Amino acid sequence: MKRLLSRLAVALAVVAGTASFAQTGAQAQEPTIKLGYAKCAHCTPLALVPEYAKGAKVEAIGFNTGNDVLTALLSKSIDVAQVTYLHYATALDKGFDVVAISGQVEGGSQIVVQNDLPLKENDWDGLKALIAKYKADGKPFRVAASRGNAQDIHMRGALAKHGIDVNKDVQFINIPNPSDHIQALRRGEVELICTVEPFATQIVQANAAKLFAYPYDQAAGNLTNLMLTRSDVVAANPKGLEATVKAIVDINGKISSDKEMWVGVITKVTGLDKAIAEGAIKNLYPDYFMRRKEAIAIASMMKDLKYINNDVSAQVEKNMNYQFLEAATGKPKTELGY
Repeated sequence: MKRLLSRLAVALAVVAGTASFAQTGAQAQEPTIKLGYAKCAHCTPLALVPEYAKGAKVEAIGFNTGNDVLTALLSKSIDVAQVTYLHYATALDKGFDVVAISGQVEGGSQIVVQNDLPLKENDWDGLKALIAKYKADGKPFRVAASRGNAQDIHMRGALAKHGIDVNKDVQFINIPNPSDHIQALRRGEVELICTVEPFATQIVQANAAKLFAYPYDQAAGNLTNLMLTRSDVVAANPKGLEATVKAIVDINGKISSDKEMWVGVITKVTGLDKAIAEGAIKNLYPDYFMRRKEAIAIASMMKDLKYINNDVSAQVEKNMNYQFLEAATGKPKTELGY
C-alpha cells in the first residue's frame, strides 16, 4: 500500500511538473510590445494598454513629447509609437520606415493669447490687424508651439487660412515641452501659443492667457493622434500588434462612456488637478479610425507650408496598414476611415 501511494505521488508530481512547464512555456511564447506615448491628455489613456491587452505583454512608456516617441520608434527602442499625423508625414518625407496601424484620440488643440491683447475669441480679422500693427511698429509678434506636434500644424494651417504667413508675418518660437508653455506666457516671451491639452486648459484656468480659438477649421481638421510601428515589427510580431490595437479600441470605448476613468488617468500621468483634466476632455474626441483622405490632405498642406520637402501623399496611403484594426473590430477598412 505504501509503495502504491509512493508511485501515485510521483505520478502526480510529474503531471504537475509537466503542467507547470507547459504553462511557463505558454507564458514565454506570449508576444511582447513596448509602446511609447507622450504625456498629453489624449495620449494618457495609452497608459492603460498593459491592463487591457489580451494575449500580449505590453509595456507602456511615457515621453515628454511626440518627437521623443518617434525617435524611440526609429531607434528601435520601442515597437509602437503614439505620435501624430504630422509626425507620420514628416517621417515618410525623410525616408523612415513607419507603418500606421490605428488612430487613437483626436482634438486637444487650443490657440491662446496674452490676456492684455485686444482680441476676442475667433477674432481673426482683429489678430491680422494686430500683427500688422506690430510689424509697422518694428516689433515681432511672437507665436509659439512645440515644433513637430499636431498643434503646430493646426496653428500654421489656421493662420495661413486667415492670410497670416508664419514665415513672414510673425516670429515663430519653438518650445519643445508643452508643460513649459504656461511659463513662457507668464514671462511675456510670446504673444500667442497653440498648445495641447491638458496644458491648454491649465493655462486658461490659471489665467496665464485667454482662449482665442480651436484651430480645426483647416485641412487637418481635428486629426491628432496616430499609432505607428515599423515594417519589421509587422513581420515579426503581428499578434503583439493585434493585441495592442484591440486594447486601444477597447480603451476608447471605455473612456467615451466613463469620463471619470479618463480624468483619473490624466491626473495620474500628468500630475495636474482634476478640474484641469475635466476641462481638457471637453476638447478631446476618441477615434481609432485611420482617416486616409484627411491624412493625405495633411501631407499636402505640410508640403504647401514648406514643412516637408516632398509630396508624400502616395506613401501616406501605402503605409496605412488596416489589418490590425480589421481584426480588432471585425469591420472592413472601408468602415475604418479608408
